[in-house]
Amino acid sequence: QVQLVESGGGLVQAGDSLRLSCTASGGSFSTYALGWFRQAPGKEREFVAHITYSGTDTYYGDSVKDRFTISIDNAKNTMYLQMNRVESGDTAVYYCAAIFRDCSVDGCYARVLSYGYWGQGTQVTVSS
Repeated sequence: QVQLVESGGGLVQAGDSLRLSCTASGGSFSTYALGWFRQAPGKEREFVAHITYSGTDTYYGDSVKDRFTISIDNAKNTMYLQMNRVESGDTAVYYCAAIFRDCSVDGCYARVLSYGYWGQGTQVTVSS
């Protein structure tokens, strides 16, 4: 059983930076990849970023590319999302999720249903 706990959310101003963390426990950390999704009120859950356990492969949603950076610290079983130049459209609950398969071929990393484990979410609010 994999457990994921997000932290780092809060209220920031447009243009600021924020770093989210996701700490994993349970299972074998080296056997799964991790992703970030977000969900704004009244909208579907949206893919943000994905990283393999090795950290060598990363993928980003179009709306955050060039502003957000995903990274992983295997020694701490923790994944990060560095959010730079945040915009009002980044306001959402951010979730981390774990997936036990390789998505490099079919792009499954962007699909909500591909992930089997989810954290409880952390709220990010960007004021303009």
